[in-house]
Amino acid sequence: METGVHHKAQGRSSPWSLILRVIDWLSTLAFAGVIIVAGLIRAGVGHRWVDILAQFTAPGLFALLIAMTLLAILRLKRAVWAGFLAAVAVLVFVGPQWFPPEGEPEPDAPVVRLYSANVYYLNDDVAAMRASIQAADPDIVILIELGRGPIGRLDELLAEYPYRAASMRLDETRGPSRSIIASRWPLRQVANRPDGLHSVTAVAETPLGDVNVIGVHLTRPWPFQYQWGQISQTMALTDIRNSLNGPVIVAGDFNSVSDARIGRQVKRDMGLIPAGGFPGTWPSQMPSALGITIDQVWRSPDLAFVSRKLGQPNGSDHRPVVTEFTRAE
Repeated sequence: METGVHHKAQGRSSPWSLILRVIDWLSTLAFAGVIIVAGLIRAGVGHRWVDILAQFTAPGLFALLIAMTLLAILRLKRAVWAGFLAAVAVLVFVGPQWFPPEGEPEPDAPVVRLYSANVYYLNDDVAAMRASIQAADPDIVILIELGRGPIGRLDELLAEYPYRAASMRLDETRGPSRSIIASRWPLRQVANRPDGLHSVTAVAETPLGDVNVIGVHLTRPWPFQYQWGQISQTMALTDIRNSLNGPVIVAGDFNSVSDARIGRQVKRDMGLIPAGGFPGTWPSQMPSALGITIDQVWRSPDLAFVSRKLGQPNGSDHRPVVTEFTRAE
């Protein structure tokens, strides 16, 4: 004779199936949260919490793909579909960051190659910096956060670039450093401004004609610095950009990706367009595909990018960026 107790025991789930159900639901809820955050980012919400999350969307996309693969192995279909939708939502944000419009190059116009890098103020490996620059063979070099040691060896570091412009020394928080623009062609330095922005500006006499070149280093985002720091510095950068006539290239460490709050401010107020952001530039200890592109190059619409790639390591925790640009049609 069968008892009710026996039937109840047969209907019980095994501990493993219970664990799988918990994983399935928790993963689905987590992916739903990702979709909501991605929607807020894409909608242009500038709140500091949304902005800080926006910085990590590129590595977040790869993390989603890995999570989906593991969930597929466990055959958790609900979670896999939720993860797929979350990955699509993140890709909608990351895609324009990685593949912005390059512009239409003017046929047969000269091409200028630019090397830009945050070389890190404690990095004294001048040999690695020089080898990285030589491998790229640029026409113009922008070095951000150049420390005391390399500053004292500029003629060795930049032997092929006799024309130079330097920022004022930056002493706050991270130790003494400067930003340098160096060129094969003559430079006319534009006076530094005491506006709280660490930058250097010069006009390069290139085969394209005069090109305004700005090297810039924005402060770190909230919560690492006060939340209005990057915004006010970008306003100062806007004043510099709007005072210049002709083509403009801005390069350096923005401490923000191009489609987050600061990037939107640059596009809106300066009318500049970023170079592609894949692969990433920081931190250099990670595979570049998983990195965050906070080291950027921006152009005015009268210029077009021909190429963008990462340079050879130079001893910094940031990867250098090598871009080529020319006149746009």
